[in-house]
Amino acid sequence: MPSDTSRNDDRGCPKCGHTGTDVGSISTTGGGLSKMFDIQTNQFQVVTCTNCGYSELYRDTGSAGSDLADIFLG
Repeated sequence: MPSDTSRNDDRGCPKCGHTGTDVGSISTTGGGLSKMFDIQTNQFQVVTCTNCGYSELYRDTGSAGSDLADIFLG
């Protein structure tokens, strides 16, 4: 029985095994006054698989996008 090597080697997208990613960013409001006045207080980097669209959010701590892609891909 053939095995799916992209799923067995723990590399690539956790959902489909693809290794292509896109890194973007989003801003969200917090709670309390920032929500009431629509002030964007939370920053996140989004790493998305270019094959299936699976995405993970990482709190923006100043990391470079390539570092986040390495975390996403394993």
